[in-house]
Amino acid sequence: MTTDLAPLPPEFDRPWEEITEALETGDSQRLLAVLEELSAEDTRRAISRLSPEQHQLILSRLDPEDAAELLESLPEAQAVELLEEMSPEAAADIVENLPDNIGADLLQEMDEADSEAVLAELDDVDEADHLRELASYQWDSAGGLMTEAFAAFPVTHTVGMVLQELSENAEDYSDLDVQYVYAVGQSGDLLGVLRLRDLVLTPRHRNIDTIMIPNPASVQASDDLESLVEIFDERDYLGLPVLNNAGIIVGVIPRESVMEAAADHLTEDYLHSSGIVGGEELRSMPLMQRSFRRLSWLAPNILLNLVAASVIAMYEDTIQAVIALAVFLPIVSDMSGCSGNQAVAVSIRELTLGLIRPSEYLRIIWKEGLLGIINGFVLGVILGSIAGLWKDNLWLGLVIGGALWFNTVLSVLLGGLVPLLLKRFKIDPALASGPILTTCTDMCGFFLVLNLASAVLSRLA
Repeated sequence: MTTDLAPLPPEFDRPWEEITEALETGDSQRLLAVLEELSAEDTRRAISRLSPEQHQLILSRLDPEDAAELLESLPEAQAVELLEEMSPEAAADIVENLPDNIGADLLQEMDEADSEAVLAELDDVDEADHLRELASYQWDSAGGLMTEAFAAFPVTHTVGMVLQELSENAEDYSDLDVQYVYAVGQSGDLLGVLRLRDLVLTPRHRNIDTIMIPNPASVQASDDLESLVEIFDERDYLGLPVLNNAGIIVGVIPRESVMEAAADHLTEDYLHSSGIVGGEELRSMPLMQRSFRRLSWLAPNILLNLVAASVIAMYEDTIQAVIALAVFLPIVSDMSGCSGNQAVAVSIRELTLGLIRPSEYLRIIWKEGLLGIINGFVLGVILGSIAGLWKDNLWLGLVIGGALWFNTVLSVLLGGLVPLLLKRFKIDPALASGPILTTCTDMCGFFLVLNLASAVLSRLA
């Protein structure tokens, strides 16, 4: 966005009020000036404070190019929300002004019917087909992460022809961060890669096929993030060519994009483990939609908690006889749950990085079992000592300490193994591991404490 108006004061504490005022007065130039002055962070904050009606007013007052630039500065979920609120015709005008990879990402996140409606409104049928193809890739696959901007030349070219074309189009290629040049066949199939250093130092009359590195490393457009992370961890590639099923180069995937996607996955996993399901949630989204998403995770947890509580009901007499047990029951279950969640986090991280496979149960049992024995013993001694000293009863300390020890071992084993089991059955480990672990550790913790207490009840009273 560009404007000739004098810059606005940078100290906008409530930038959405400036935008609201510009909308109410119908001053499009003022609106453009406000948006131009705001940082990307302030823009995101301001848009999240405005109503859907105001969103539509903003986009209707901006030309498609400026509207596209505005959407680029917003989080993907927020940009998708704005596009879905628009008519297909208006949304199509904006999508045409977005870079293809960003436009495809937004279309992919939209409702399928809305996405198709927007694509149907694009003037260029070939462009619509291209965006449809890009949107078909998973966002975290090679096809979803690649850039389509790369330098490729027919294998029949000479070094001089390549250098001349690079020189004549230097302005275009300077934006690509070109490190390698690719040699392709007549149909666009990848045949080799050339280093810029070799191009510059080779006589111009020589064919590029004499200096290219044949059969270069590449990835398929359908390759998932796990395999991509593994490849870039093993070798120090700056980027790799991406091929379709026919072996034709369709893009280049930079290392940086893979690392950013891996970080995004961690954020997504954290949201899932916290009970935010159905995609990213922002507080600017409709209230009922946010409520339904959260309840879809919270409601089943009532049943799981009732299962754990049923164990307590079975030992009601024991609790009445030794009231002190009620104090330590939640501590034992909570401490064990914390230990188990640590194991869950490590397993999910290693699965994401490709360091373990869902079938490697014995490795997890060995690694987490030893750690659980050590940590469970230390925590059991600490909590058992506190319980014994508090009530001046050695047997109470042994019951509480022993229960925590055994439950910690169990929880880290479950925490380490459950994500692998869920991954094997194509279930999201981040979403389901938490509730399963919590229920099991609560149930087992209550059972261990109350069962051990019942066995020595005469010494506790």
